[in-house]
Amino acid sequence: MSKLVSVLKIVLPLLLGVALVWYALTDVPLSKIIDYWKSADKTWIVLGAFLGFLSHLSRAYRWQFQLEPLGYNIKLGNSIMAVFATYLINYTIPRAGEIARVSILTNYEGVPFEKGFGTIVAERVADMIVLVGIIIITLFLQFEFIYTFLLEKFDPIKIGIAISILFVITFLSYRIIKNSTSKLAIKIKNFVSGAIEGALSIFKMKKKWAFIFHTLFIWVMYVLMFYFTSFSIEETSKVPFAAILIGFISASFSVAATNGGIGSFPVAVFAAFSIFGIAKDPSYAFGWIMWASQTFMIIIFGGLSLLYLPIYNRKNKEV
Repeated sequence: MSKLVSVLKIVLPLLLGVALVWYALTDVPLSKIIDYWKSADKTWIVLGAFLGFLSHLSRAYRWQFQLEPLGYNIKLGNSIMAVFATYLINYTIPRAGEIARVSILTNYEGVPFEKGFGTIVAERVADMIVLVGIIIITLFLQFEFIYTFLLEKFDPIKIGIAISILFVITFLSYRIIKNSTSKLAIKIKNFVSGAIEGALSIFKMKKKWAFIFHTLFIWVMYVLMFYFTSFSIEETSKVPFAAILIGFISASFSVAATNGGIGSFPVAVFAAFSIFGIAKDPSYAFGWIMWASQTFMIIIFGGLSLLYLPIYNRKNKEV
């Protein structure tokens, strides 16, 4: 049974990605996407990819702040290459990149696997807090628009019932897990406890303000790379910033749904942009260009990282 679950965790996201690629290209033919790419202003695309590159460098540098209190002063080169390798490997098997990232430090820096993995859990918690903050800011800035849209598209009574049911299920699940002594419940409680401890440990760091700065910098770069890339297509260059924020949030969740956002990214962008009445073809085209430019950058630097890691560490041992 456990083997079946492991296989499904790998296969289902891949199948979903393939299905969404097929759906997206059926909705807007590949020939149209290529036409948009040919006419796109490549300067904005390169700038967006560069901002994404900066965010990854910042993530690698931030990781050092987490490992330092544990007694490990890792080489920045290993941290950078481990981060790029993570993103590349995540395109193959979901979440396998995080395992590889920790394994790289275990092999080359002697960091115990469990400690390295704990730092990644902590940074994911920090990232989630910032993403939730972006969602709250977006809701605050566009509350009236979003509220009106939801009223037009959905029955408020049904929404209220759905929220109530979700609240009841969450509360009952919390009570059951809290009082349960089953292996699954213990795992869930340990994970939640570790996540909370990891998040709070951020404020115990010697360089906590540097960590917070880099966390904010990473997400500002994410938003700006999305925003500046929108200028590459004439039809999306006039998209309101509110649409950019909602499109960014939607696309961020799509990355978690499939391997690196394969197929789901352009669909998520179109779903968000359609709320603002933006045409289908340029919305899909922007989604594909945005995803492809970042993916191309990851393939290059992730591939080079995997190739150069053993050479880099062999040279350092010889010095």
